[in-house]
Amino acid sequence: MGKLLVVGSVALDTVKTPFGEGADILGGSATYFSTAASFFTSVGLIAVVGEDFPQQHIAFLKSRGIDLTGLERRPGSTFRWKGEYTHQLNEAHTLDTQLNVFETFRPQIPEAYRAPDVLFLGNIHPELQLDVLHKVKRPSLVACDTMNFWINGQREALWKVLEKVDVLIINDGEARALGQDSNLVKVAKLVLSRGPKHLIVKRGEYGVLMFNEKQIFGAPAFPLEDVRDPTGAGDTFAGGFLGYLAATGNRSSEAMRQAIIFGSVMASFTVESFSLDRLRILDYKEIQARFAEFKRLTHFEDVQ
Repeated sequence: MGKLLVVGSVALDTVKTPFGEGADILGGSATYFSTAASFFTSVGLIAVVGEDFPQQHIAFLKSRGIDLTGLERRPGSTFRWKGEYTHQLNEAHTLDTQLNVFETFRPQIPEAYRAPDVLFLGNIHPELQLDVLHKVKRPSLVACDTMNFWINGQREALWKVLEKVDVLIINDGEARALGQDSNLVKVAKLVLSRGPKHLIVKRGEYGVLMFNEKQIFGAPAFPLEDVRDPTGAGDTFAGGFLGYLAATGNRSSEAMRQAIIFGSVMASFTVESFSLDRLRILDYKEIQARFAEFKRLTHFEDVQ
């Protein structure tokens, strides 16, 4: 089983959707990612929280077997995000962002974390992503995320990061902004020419596309009757995807496709409840069952 390291945010979210709301609930990209990945492999987490961060959330992360050696607790308040979704659940409307201790976050890499098998650079400043890459022994697989704020404001620094990563995982809006083109196939061609071997484009309720030199692979989102909160779905997808690859050590085309489906499965559970509440009660048998359902959903025979 491979060691997986994630660098990102741990936050307290206030979220409102047409199906309910939650105040100061557990959130953050590294939280969703590490929780999803922990169903497959051992995970180390690097992030920062304030002195107001509830101990019960620390206890939950530890209960998932996540190594919190790299989680700093600093004087001040924890990163807070407030957002609202309309019935168009694909995009959150940000109402308030308070970076707090996250604003001066400089990832410290504990000695035990310096040789991970797989590294995920969450959505932080590209220069910090580069700094982390310089501080660890080159993992067998490096993936990263970013957002429009960095794409528009730190484009050159971001391209320097992308030259050094194997997998870029972003949503369709971010992909179009990065490639400066509305056509995702053309965007993929550009991105793959600049470093990453794989581009994974998350498309919310429309599923996911994976591009590399050998193939384009598409998977639908799992059809759900009950979607309550889409927050963290993309990070959970990345956690399932990389958690599976870290666990198997396999990088074949078949393994990448399986990993896409495991990522999609984890995201489908996350959106069924607020915060990480669905993942708190999830067991691996449910993951396996939904993976099998996914296979049936997408399987068809050749024409004779």
